[in-house]
Amino acid sequence: MSQKKSQKHRTPRPQDVSENERIAGRNPVLEALRSGAAVDTIYVSQESGGLQEIISLAKDRGIPVKMVTDAKLSQLTGGAVHQGVAAEGACGQYVSLEELLQNAADRGEPPLLVLCDGIQDPHNLGAIIRTAEAAGAHGVIIPKRRSASLTLTVGKTSAGAASWLPVARVSNLVAAMETLKEHGVWIYGTDAAGTSYTETDFTGGTAFVIGSEGFGMSRLVSETCDGMLSLPMRGKVNSLNASVAAGIFLYEAVRQRMAPGT
Repeated sequence: MSQKKSQKHRTPRPQDVSENERIAGRNPVLEALRSGAAVDTIYVSQESGGLQEIISLAKDRGIPVKMVTDAKLSQLTGGAVHQGVAAEGACGQYVSLEELLQNAADRGEPPLLVLCDGIQDPHNLGAIIRTAEAAGAHGVIIPKRRSASLTLTVGKTSAGAASWLPVARVSNLVAAMETLKEHGVWIYGTDAAGTSYTETDFTGGTAFVIGSEGFGMSRLVSETCDGMLSLPMRGKVNSLNASVAAGIFLYEAVRQRMAPGT
């Protein structure tokens, strides 16, 4: 691993998190409230029932609950499937890179992280976050530019996981990779000529770089990786959906880290 001087990453100030994001749908709103995510207002449709738990949790946290028409709720959520409720605020809060590493340390585990390089489709980012949270990863890292962020669509696609899994948003992905290396994390990208993912040891600190479907990883990110992994492609297509590839790598790491009989 290279040992370049790391750059410090701060925890974003509150204004770094959009105050205008709206989370739509019962499960995403419920998970956001349970996890303590920043929520400013809950909007409830006058025509919907079965929202007592959401309303109660909101009142317990001192969050205003506004009753609106179903048409108004559809307008607020841009026509998304809202199931009678929406929350104003981000679907998750950004943390610092150091907090992701501390998350792993607090759990007594070697870091298991996912770096998203150029994932601009919010559905893909949401699916990656959902898979990473299910696999017990310690966090996801995204760049501030040319990347989807924690939007309404990401929150919906992640099925609430974005409210639980820490996500760090960094100014420079390569600098973040160098910081991870200095903390003993090995970073792997994807390349058809790389080593088979089943022949690589992921029991130590590990981070997987998932590139965009259209362009893959950027040159500098690719050059900064410690190694490349390959997936067997036996069909006529030569690539996988970004979230599917992330899931395969993550669960191979889970398999290797599981104690026998667990």
